[in-house]
Amino acid sequence: MTDVAGVILAGGLARRMGGGDKGLKPLAGESMLARIIKRIQPQVGPLVLNANGDSQRFKKFSLPVAADVVGDNPGPLAGVLTGLEWVAEHSAEIEWVVTVPCDAPFIPDDLVERMVFEAIKQDVPLACAMSHGRTHPVVGLWSVALRTDLRQAIVQEKMRKVDRWTERHGICHVTFDDVVIGDETIDPFYNANKPDDLSRVEGFLKA
Repeated sequence: MTDVAGVILAGGLARRMGGGDKGLKPLAGESMLARIIKRIQPQVGPLVLNANGDSQRFKKFSLPVAADVVGDNPGPLAGVLTGLEWVAEHSAEIEWVVTVPCDAPFIPDDLVERMVFEAIKQDVPLACAMSHGRTHPVVGLWSVALRTDLRQAIVQEKMRKVDRWTERHGICHVTFDDVVIGDETIDPFYNANKPDDLSRVEGFLKA
C-alpha cells in the first residue's frame, strides 16, 4: 500500500537482550531486522528505521534512519512521533504510518491492509494489532495528522504509555491468527526480547 509509510522501531535500549541492537542479532542465517524488512517492506510505500546512535551500522539495509526527535528515552511513543514527523517532512502526501518493532520477525503479510481497512471502516485515526486477546501497542496504524498532539503529550505532559494516549482519539483493534511454520504455530507478534527468545525463534525457522 504505497499510500502508507512504514516505520521500524529500533530506538530502544534492549536491556533484556543485554544491550546493543536487537535487530542486528543473527537469526538462522540473517539478522532479525533483515527478516522484518522482508515482511513489512512489500506492504508499504516509504520505509524508515527509527534508531539512535551511529546510523552507519544500518547502512547495508539501504533505509533512511531517523533518530528520536525527543530526548531522555521516553519510550516507544518517541519512535512513533519520530516516524510521523519524518513522514510529514519527506512524504507529505501520506496520511498513515504503520509501526512495527525490530524484534518481531513473524509480522503478518496482511498487517497493513487489514489495519487500514478497519480504521477506515470504523472511522478512527488509530489501529492496534491483537493476538490471543492481547494488544500490541507498538504494532499500530497512526494518522500523521495527530503528530502535533502526540508531541505535546510527550514533551509537555510527559506521556509515556502508548495506550493512555491512543484512547484519547479513538482506536480500533485488529485480531491476527497465529503464523504456521512447518508443523508449529507461533504468535505473529512474538517478541524476541531475550537470548532465550532468539533461540526459540531460530528453532522454529530451522525446522
